[in-house]
Amino acid sequence: MNPINDLKDVLFNTGVPLLSDGAMGTQLHARGVSFNECFDALNLTNPDLVLQIHRDYLQAGSDLLQTNTFGANRYKLAQHGMEKELKRINHTGVEIARQAVQSVSKKVYLLGDVGPLGVRLAPFGRVQPDQARQAFREQIEALLEAGVDGIILETFSDLYEMREAIRAAKELCSLLLIASMTFTRDDVTLLGDTPTQVARQLSEFGADVIGVNCSGGPAQVWRILRQMGQALASSEINLPPFSAMPNAGWPEQVGGRIMYPANAEYFGEYALAFCEAGARLVGGCCGTTPAHIAAMRAALDGQAEGCAPSVSELSMPIEIEDIRAEVEPPSRLAKKLAEGKFVISVEMDPPRGLSTHKLLAGASLLSEAGADVINIADSPMARMRMSPWAVCELVQRTFDIETTLHFPTRGRNLLRVQGDLLAAHALGIRNVFVVMGDPTAIGDYPNAMDNYDLVPSGLIKLIKQHLNVGIDQAGAELGQPTQFFVGCALNLTPVDFQQEAKNLRRKLEAGADFILTQPVFQPQQAEAFLHYYQTQYGELDTPILVGVLPLYSLRHALFLHNEVPGIHIQEETLERIRSAGDNAAKEGIRIALELIEQMRSWASGIYLMPAFHRYDIAAEIIEACRRF
Repeated sequence: MNPINDLKDVLFNTGVPLLSDGAMGTQLHARGVSFNECFDALNLTNPDLVLQIHRDYLQAGSDLLQTNTFGANRYKLAQHGMEKELKRINHTGVEIARQAVQSVSKKVYLLGDVGPLGVRLAPFGRVQPDQARQAFREQIEALLEAGVDGIILETFSDLYEMREAIRAAKELCSLLLIASMTFTRDDVTLLGDTPTQVARQLSEFGADVIGVNCSGGPAQVWRILRQMGQALASSEINLPPFSAMPNAGWPEQVGGRIMYPANAEYFGEYALAFCEAGARLVGGCCGTTPAHIAAMRAALDGQAEGCAPSVSELSMPIEIEDIRAEVEPPSRLAKKLAEGKFVISVEMDPPRGLSTHKLLAGASLLSEAGADVINIADSPMARMRMSPWAVCELVQRTFDIETTLHFPTRGRNLLRVQGDLLAAHALGIRNVFVVMGDPTAIGDYPNAMDNYDLVPSGLIKLIKQHLNVGIDQAGAELGQPTQFFVGCALNLTPVDFQQEAKNLRRKLEAGADFILTQPVFQPQQAEAFLHYYQTQYGELDTPILVGVLPLYSLRHALFLHNEVPGIHIQEETLERIRSAGDNAAKEGIRIALELIEQMRSWASGIYLMPAFHRYDIAAEIIEACRRF
C-alpha cells in the first residue's frame, strides 16, 4: 500500500475509526509552561517535554499524533519574535512526533497541525485572502517537507479563513485533509454560522474529513455532528467522514487555575456515540489528557467493527424540540435550579455616574462570599443610572459570576425591546428578569415618556416564543435563536390573592422559567398564597427565589412598612429592631436568616436585596446560608 495514501485508505475504505491524541497546550501548561510562552517554539527549546507528551498519548492508545505546530505560522510566531524560525519549528515538530512513534510497534500516522492565523481576514480584518493563503502555504509546505501523513486544520471559527487554508493545502498536496471548526455555546461559530452551513461549506471547499473540535464538551460536539450528518445526508453531496475532538467540558477558573470538568470515563462513553454519528476520527482537545484517550481506546476496542450511522438514521430529520432538549441549560443559574441546588441571588444597583469601582468591589465581595448570581437593576425607583446590560457585561467579564439583567417594559417600544435584548445576548447575558418597571413620575424625570408596547407577560412571550426560537416579533429570521432564561416578578403577600395568582398564571403560561419575589416578612402568608394558587391552577413547580431584605435600622424598617407597597412588617419584628438600638443591623441579619430558614423548604433560593449598598451584610448572610 502506498504510504502517502495509507491514511486516506484507512478512513475511507475500512470503516474502522482511528483515535487521535488529546490536548497539547493544556498538557504543556500542566507541566509548568506559562500560557504566555510560545508553545510551538518548545520544539526547539524543550523538545524532550513535547516528546514525552507524544509518548504518553501513544501509550494511551492513539493511532495518530498531531504535531506541536498549532500556532507555527508567520503571524502568531511574530508575536514572539520567532517568525524567522517558522520552517525549523515546523520541521522539528514533525521530527519529534516521528521520534515518539519509534517507541511503539504499531502503525501510527502523523498529522501536521495547522491552526488559525490569529488575525482577522477581510472583510472583518486587514489581512486579504491571498495573504492568508500564502501564510498557510508557508506552514503547510514546511510540514509536508518534513513528511506528515495528512494535514489537520483545526479550531477555526471563520469559514473565510478556513477556505483559504483548504485552498493552500490542496494546491500543495493530495494528502488527507481534515477541516475542523469550533463552535460557541449557542451551537454556532463566532461569526454566526450554523452546523448545517459549516458542513455544506466545508464539503464544497473540498475537505476530505469534516470536523468539530474544541467547542464545549462531548455532548455539544455529538449534537453538532448529528446536525452536520443529517444536513449532508439530505443533500446531493456524498457523505464524508467526520472527526470529533471536544474539550473536556467548558473551562472554569478555580483558585487561579483553569479546570475542565469532563472526566475520562465520560469521554469513553462518548467515543462510540461519535462513531455512530459518523465520526471516523475521534480524540480530544483542550483539557483532555492521556487518561481521556485511554478511556476512548478501551471503548473503541470493545466495539464490534462497523458503528457507522445507518442511511435511514441520517435521513431522518432532527426535530427542533429534540435539539432544544439536548442543548445544555442556557446559564449556570438555569443549571443549578434544574439540579435542585439552593440558589443565592443578590441585587446591585448600577452607578449614577461613570465610576464602576465601588460596584466592582461589591461584586468581588459577593462572588467570594458564594453568591450564585448578581441581579443588576434597571434605573430603580425611576432614577437615572448607567444602563444595566453594560454593568452585567462588566461584572461577568471581571469575575467568575453570572448576572441577571432586570428588563422593564416601561419606556420601551417593540423596536427598542428587541434591539436591547439582542444586544444583551451578544454581550453574553442569558438571565433576564422581566418587570413592568417603576413609573417615571416617582423618579428624577417625572415628565419623561412612560409609554410601552408590552406588559411583562407579553414580553416574556416575545422572548420565549419568538427570540428563543430564532425569529423576531414580526416573524423575520434572526439567523439563530437566543437562549434567554427568563424570570418574572411575584408578590407572595398580596392583598388580593385572586388578582396576583391570575397575573402569575399569565406570566407562567407565557413561558417564565423562574420567579423573583418582593421581600417577604410574613412566611405564613406567603405559604397561604402558594396554597391558594395550587387550589386554583395546580401545583406551582416553577423555581421561586424568595425576596429577602435585611433590615438596617428602625427608620429603614418603618419606611418599608409604611411607604413601600406590598411590604408589611409584623409588629413583633419592628419591636426587635427597635429594641436592638445601635445593633439594629445585626438584629436585621438574624431576622433575615430566620426568615430564610422558615422558607427554605419550599423556596428554590433567595433573592437578597441589601439596603444602602451594604454588601458586607449580604456577604454575611450568604456565608451563613452556606453553613445551613
